[in-house]
Amino acid sequence: MIELKKNDYHKALKELLKVEINNLFARAVVENHVSGKVYVDQQEEPSTFYVVHPYGMSLLFGKHDNEEFNLQFKEHALNTKGKRDTHIWMQAFPNMWHNELETLFAGCSIDSSANKTKNQTEQIIELNTRVNFKFDADKFNALQNKLRVPSVRLKSTTEKEFESMKGSVIPKNFWDNYDDFKKNGVGFSTYIDDELACTAFSSCIMDDFLELGMETVPEHRGKGMAVYTCAQLVEYSLEHGYEPIWACSLANKGSYELAKKLGFEVSLQIPYYRLSK
Repeated sequence: MIELKKNDYHKALKELLKVEINNLFARAVVENHVSGKVYVDQQEEPSTFYVVHPYGMSLLFGKHDNEEFNLQFKEHALNTKGKRDTHIWMQAFPNMWHNELETLFAGCSIDSSANKTKNQTEQIIELNTRVNFKFDADKFNALQNKLRVPSVRLKSTTEKEFESMKGSVIPKNFWDNYDDFKKNGVGFSTYIDDELACTAFSSCIMDDFLELGMETVPEHRGKGMAVYTCAQLVEYSLEHGYEPIWACSLANKGSYELAKKLGFEVSLQIPYYRLSK
């Protein structure tokens, strides 16, 4: 595995645009919208690619039977040299990769349902499912008529919310800095009294697509904040000609159910790999 320099990221773009599963987060890295990493099999004319987003998502694509690269990738996936202290979530395309990975990870992978009791995090690949959704505007409009509007204050996400919002799926984890977010992204934040309760934001905007991210402060969950705040971002997307994009792990029941409440329907389920920490 060779790490490309940023001025060579363009070498991955042609193959990346062939990826038919959700590829917006990888495009954000390759097209230099956010700082990440791109690895390849060879410097001059690469054919196998691995893109890592700073949030901890990654995409493996291109030539699947590159033996030398694959063995090096296995070391990376199992974190045998201890270079990172967090998990990475990985998708792969095309489907031929999954047969290759099944062989590559034989003896060191475990289904997520089985790992709930074993709770293994090191030297193991956990097998999960990733869900891609398709937005249905008619269902969204029908749901909007029934939406319970909580007693909140809604505002555009500013530097204050960008810096203070805590959690996992927050703007700071998807944008390099606030100035970049202000120029190229969008978000809405809701307050209960004077307390920041929820932020829904664009994790990336590419072409005519806007991918949604959202986090609710734990103390304010279960109050309808997520549906209401995300609905404002969906409306913004439609008004500005963007197709809203939603994807999540099948195990993330909260995100899955929230997507359905907003008019999204499951369009695809694919293998999802949690690489070792």
